[in-house]
Amino acid sequence: MEWKDEERDAIAHTDEVRVASRRSDGTLSPDVIVWAVVADGTVYARSAHGSDNGWYRRALRRGRGRIRAGRVEREVTFVHAADGPHAEIDAAYRVKYARYTTIVPHITGPAVHDVTVRIDPVETTDGGNES
Repeated sequence: MEWKDEERDAIAHTDEVRVASRRSDGTLSPDVIVWAVVADGTVYARSAHGSDNGWYRRALRRGRGRIRAGRVEREVTFVHAADGPHAEIDAAYRVKYARYTTIVPHITGPAVHDVTVRIDPVETTDGGNES
């Protein structure tokens, strides 16, 4: 399943994206604000605080959840993306968050490539957002 253009654009232009993982009972954990970027048409987020960060661990362990960015609210899967297109992801972070000069170095470069998550939309039976 691919992102719709308007969904990808909203995520690309929203600084603080909210993600929540799905618990085993189907309920959502509380939203967590993350910085997400679009690289090569795909949505990625990184754990600025390493592999011990709670949202990161839960997202990968549970695999499913929801993203909210602007008017977009979409069911998603979370996939470990240590082998992602990191040069493009790094560049997207540098462009999108350029004004945060003290933070961007902590979410770019080889040290954080292993804590990259690909966020994919979930295909729904009704052709829209799964609720």
